[in-house]
Amino acid sequence: MTAMTASAAGPMRLGLFMMPMHPAERDPLRTLQEDRETIILADRLGFHDAFVGEHLTDRCENITNSFIFLATLIAETKSIKLGTGTSNLSHSHPALVAAHAAMFDHLAQGRFIFGISPGALASDAEALGILNEDRNKLFAEAIDVILAIWEREPPYDIDFPGNRFKVSTAQTLLPEIGRGSMYKPYQKPRPEIVGTVVAPHSKGVIAMGERDFHPMSANFLLPHWLPSHWSNYALGKRNKGQQASPADWRVARTIFVADDAKTARRYGHDDPASPYRFYWEKLRGNMMRTGRHVVFKRHDKEDDGAVTLERLLDELVLYGTVEQVAGQVLALREQAGEFGELVYAGMDWVDPALARRSMELMATEVMPRVNRALEKKEAARGRLPG
Repeated sequence: MTAMTASAAGPMRLGLFMMPMHPAERDPLRTLQEDRETIILADRLGFHDAFVGEHLTDRCENITNSFIFLATLIAETKSIKLGTGTSNLSHSHPALVAAHAAMFDHLAQGRFIFGISPGALASDAEALGILNEDRNKLFAEAIDVILAIWEREPPYDIDFPGNRFKVSTAQTLLPEIGRGSMYKPYQKPRPEIVGTVVAPHSKGVIAMGERDFHPMSANFLLPHWLPSHWSNYALGKRNKGQQASPADWRVARTIFVADDAKTARRYGHDDPASPYRFYWEKLRGNMMRTGRHVVFKRHDKEDDGAVTLERLLDELVLYGTVEQVAGQVLALREQAGEFGELVYAGMDWVDPALARRSMELMATEVMPRVNRALEKKEAARGRLPG
């Protein structure tokens, strides 16, 4: 693993990631407003960015188009960057995505991060008639076309060998009236592009490094797998003769902070009604059904029976008081290596007061404490001889 320093990364940022996930019986009218309130609160608390996922066919995941949802928040927020988390590129023609993303970037005046993925939910693929398609190939073809649209002038004439998507406006182009021309993004040359990384030793993250996309390690995987993401990202950067910056690596975790340890344990772990139990029970089932549950294992050959709900709650939820969670974040950083942003995973608001308080404590007390500790450590390192 390439050596990194705190000074290279700067203060650790705080972000937000929402799948989002709610019990299927809850009314979408209410959950959509709750999700909006979460991001509005994150903005007021100084979170750096907020990523929102999208699915078409899961009652528990209520946002079907992250662009539409995030557009409702542009005027309600002041500084937080709004990120698709992700835009599922196998689901739409890339010309549509390129145009929508560029327009959103203008509406948000640059407060936009383009989060991308193939789209992993099998029922979404079935609904769209692409269940038997190679969605990773669709994804790779789509992002090539999106970037080409943003880089080229009309009529574009995009016809990459082997790529099913061909884009041209040559037959209908009337440049004198603007016909045949598509938006370019507000940010130059393009918005930051972020890809979520789930699988241990992911080869896709090598390609992210080569293309200057930035990785977000999902909150799904046990922390001992995290260094494999950084080492592959750094390899991709080296392949292009560049050095990877830890500021570009986001690590997502599931976190609950409370004013007292008893409440933290109850709401973040023990209570049968805990949103954390609901979340991880649903995630465990999803990963087991699709054969992706190696992320929950200590090694590749570990028996499936070891992947219990209690393990996930014990090892994948950071919960406790301010002091306890700050210590857990610092321990995570020691295990994973240095990264630029800790991304707080949003949960259903079973208890809205506790949910809001956790975000408040995370932003105003945990992160300042973490960053003071990192600054102190870096200062001490700088004073050491040699």
